[in-house]
Amino acid sequence: MSRILDRRILLLVISFSGSLQSTTVLSEWKKCGDQECEMAMSRVHATTDYSGPDCRYLNFETGEEIMVYSKLSRKNENLWTGSKGKDFGYFPKDAVKVEEVFIAEEVEVLTKETDFLCLHGDKYAYE
Repeated sequence: MSRILDRRILLLVISFSGSLQSTTVLSEWKKCGDQECEMAMSRVHATTDYSGPDCRYLNFETGEEIMVYSKLSRKNENLWTGSKGKDFGYFPKDAVKVEEVFIAEEVEVLTKETDFLCLHGDKYAYE
């Protein structure tokens, strides 16, 4: 019985690690409206269609509204994080136009490993 349980656990670990896709940390720092990055900073409209390179990115079409929750800083200042409906991800700030600012004073915080986690089908990708 113990061997069967050990094998199941081993298979689960192998299965999980096989579904992990390594990605790069986009930045070690980000700017938010609060320490937890939970408050929307601004509302923007897409000025162009955008399709990101992987599941961490938010895809959108011209004219769509996006709520911005954080902006990567220092290493990669050109990427913002936001949501459109139930979709959430990174997008280039040059692909949008700010329509309304909710929080003018930004707080810089360290990114977390979970900032670079995404679900693509049944596969998780993180670093």
